[in-house]
Amino acid sequence: MENYLEINKNSWNAKVEPHLKSDFYFVDEFLQGRTSLNSIELDLLGDVKGKTILHLQCHFGQDSISLSRMGAKVTGIDLSDKAIAAAKDLAQKAGTDTEFLCTDLYSLPDVLDHKFDIVFTSYGTIGWLPDLGEWAKIITRFLKPEGKFVMAEFHPVVWMYDDDFKGVQYNYFNEKPIVETYEGTYADQSADIVQDYVMWNHSLAEVLQNLINQNLQIKKFQEFDWSPYPCFRHVEEFEKGKWRIPQFGNKIPLVFAIEAQKKSS
Repeated sequence: MENYLEINKNSWNAKVEPHLKSDFYFVDEFLQGRTSLNSIELDLLGDVKGKTILHLQCHFGQDSISLSRMGAKVTGIDLSDKAIAAAKDLAQKAGTDTEFLCTDLYSLPDVLDHKFDIVFTSYGTIGWLPDLGEWAKIITRFLKPEGKFVMAEFHPVVWMYDDDFKGVQYNYFNEKPIVETYEGTYADQSADIVQDYVMWNHSLAEVLQNLINQNLQIKKFQEFDWSPYPCFRHVEEFEKGKWRIPQFGNKIPLVFAIEAQKKSS
């Protein structure tokens, strides 16, 4: 899909304004100091004070800014120019020195030449990428020796189901691009937008093996039977800040997380 970047950039640009206004992103509370990070990724990130962090596919930068508030020096990147403009505005309002670059992930080496202590990515990111081999190359390219990669992501099992979770609709494996039109957005189902998008499903083996192929040693791999976000249809909050799909309960994984380290040789 040669034009997938243009299609998806337009899709994410359309999401920015409704997302900024949505309860999902709680922008007012965020600007008053509430973090956007969850226990899953915080446990893997550890103490980031004084660390340099590259945040891939950062949307409008709440996680990037949250990491800056924790004492890190953060650079966030995203392909949506409207999201990056909003991120810069939020950082200014929050009083952080977070830096943001507008670029698609695969073009990052053309615009950035630093090495980082940590590369971070989270929730709903890799599905927008056709090639996880190149993704893993980007990660290792921007990590210092012994640097750490941290990701938290929705589990590929979730993406097998139709939107109402009534049956398996999609292949678990990366078979082909998924080209669809979506009304509303995960943050506001009633938002008055209709978007085309192109996505890919990636199995756990595809994720892990591509990281291993790039000299990244898997230190921790975790799976969770809950989501920190109510971004799927018909979810219920069974504990504060933890959502499940009612008919599945704790029977399927909703999120996985990885901590990996770049080997020095």
